[in-house]
Amino acid sequence: MTIDACAALVARADPDRWAAVLAAPLAARAPLIVLYAYNIEISRAPWVSSQSLICEMRLQWWRDVLTASTRPAHEVAGPMHDLIGQGGLDVATLDAMAAARIWDVYSEPFEGADHFSDYLDQTAGGLMAASAQVLGASAEGVAVAQAYGAAAGLAAYFRAVPELAARGRVPLIDESDQAIADLARKALASWNLARSKRRALGQAWPALLSGVQAGAILQLAARQPHLVRSGGLHLAPMQARARLIWASFTGRV
Repeated sequence: MTIDACAALVARADPDRWAAVLAAPLAARAPLIVLYAYNIEISRAPWVSSQSLICEMRLQWWRDVLTASTRPAHEVAGPMHDLIGQGGLDVATLDAMAAARIWDVYSEPFEGADHFSDYLDQTAGGLMAASAQVLGASAEGVAVAQAYGAAAGLAAYFRAVPELAARGRVPLIDESDQAIADLARKALASWNLARSKRRALGQAWPALLSGVQAGAILQLAARQPHLVRSGGLHLAPMQARARLIWASFTGRV
């Protein structure tokens, strides 16, 4: 499985997860790189064209990759095919990640709170669940990873709100300070609960490294919700780096 192109893609397009890869033990890096590259590809698919049909076709192509009988001649799809072939991955989780991205194709708002929650659970939560699966987590550990990932996904989503709005999307059901702060507090509680159960992941704990900044970001969003709309929801680089290094050395993700 050649993953050089996947690594280059993640380093270029998703620096936060690339930092998490570098903080992970060597044995965990290759599968995480491939999954993160797949996530980049499906998150980009809704934006490849102004024609929604083309975007949907691109997403369907990636969904077909997951069950392809032969190795695709593609720098990310090929390694994904190899990774799936090694076993340990639930293709349904990977497929749900891509299917949820249909919302990104169109400009309609989320249908309600449940729809928004499902979107985070299937996208960011699904990616972290798959990451735990590929690193050998038990079913309990995978469930913990999915909950942790969905909460961390809100932190990342909050940071993307201004760009989504600039692209003509309606990223939040309610953009008021109170609604944003309530979402942040609820996600923070979920993140902390999942974190308290992190030992269930065992050797798969590096799957959570990409979410170690989420708690601080959600706390900031709860205190200063206006930062979500203005694009100011960021941690100081030194603070973010210190959190990741601490998690890497101690395993306390």
